[in-house]
Amino acid sequence: MHNKSIDYLIIGPAHPYRGGIAETNHELALAFKKNGKKVQIWTFNKLYPKLIFPGKTQFSNQNAPKNIDIKRMIHAYSPFRWHSVVKEIKALNPKVIIFRYWTPFLAICYGYIARNVDSNIKCVGMVDNWIPHENRISDKFLNNYFGKGCTSFVTLSKSVANEIKLNFSKPILNGFHPINEFLPVSISKVEARKNLNLSSNASYILFFGLIRKYKGLDLLIDAFSIYQKKNKNAYLLIVGEFYENKNKYLRLINNLGLENKVLLYPEFMDSDQARNFFCASDCVAQTYRSASQSGVTPVAYHYGLPILVSNLNGLIKPIKNDDSGIITEINSTSIAKGLNEILQPKNLMKFRKNIQSSRSNYSWKKFNQQMIHFIE
Repeated sequence: MHNKSIDYLIIGPAHPYRGGIAETNHELALAFKKNGKKVQIWTFNKLYPKLIFPGKTQFSNQNAPKNIDIKRMIHAYSPFRWHSVVKEIKALNPKVIIFRYWTPFLAICYGYIARNVDSNIKCVGMVDNWIPHENRISDKFLNNYFGKGCTSFVTLSKSVANEIKLNFSKPILNGFHPINEFLPVSISKVEARKNLNLSSNASYILFFGLIRKYKGLDLLIDAFSIYQKKNKNAYLLIVGEFYENKNKYLRLINNLGLENKVLLYPEFMDSDQARNFFCASDCVAQTYRSASQSGVTPVAYHYGLPILVSNLNGLIKPIKNDDSGIITEINSTSIAKGLNEILQPKNLMKFRKNIQSSRSNYSWKKFNQQMIHFIE
């Protein structure tokens, strides 16, 4: 057998693709390198057809990350090209392939590659979501097809691990969502508010991320309308690109008379822009109807921002373990009470302090060491 040329091949989004999964793949590759592993990322030359992509663009306007070997190799929806990808993987001969899996859309592509590479290569599914938020009849079949090609799985939350266990009895590392090390450093609340032209003495509640029905933004707007009746100096910041009809939210805001209290920034924010919003806000709200885990939580931890979350298995673990925020039921009355509680100055202080002291539990170094130990 000839020498392995690399230890780990990560297949999934990476620069020039934008978004949280691409950024965490960069972090994962660098963590492997720090642990003395040779690693490459193979990303897509085509990911989603324009027809089914709801956003403005799939691509980042930031520079490529340094010191990571990224190649654009995979056409996600052209089966005729997958055979040549398999051939190139056989030539590269990695010890391990990590398939970054968050949507059944990739199941056939990933499953084909996993089934056709040499049997001595370990194929690990690193799963962000197993059951999609907007599910379809075909999802179970597709997950099954992908899962059968994997030797083991790594998840970022217990709830995803439990979902996979219903289908497979293969080894699963039940991990956590690490805090990205390359996020821009914090700036003061004063500076962040100045950058965004916000009042220095108001309270700001942040909703951050792509806007889709399952994220319960309508519940948060309803709850905020209740909360602000007694708290006139509070504002809601909605920051993120709409992946569904924006008008229903605008109508809700207008019907509740909140036009001057809800500030809308309806576009994708890169990490430099995001920093201003996290540093300017008093808390971040994740009033989701369903969730397997959230990439917003580690960003909030990075910036020391208390978190209000729905009572969902995929969200509550860090909040419970670290006492870093408030857990509410999935209705506007409970969320309004939660806002009242989290925004009490003594609670904000306590939650910020707790986040500060528990941050080191969520490092990429720790996550990567667990992963290497599990796989090897």
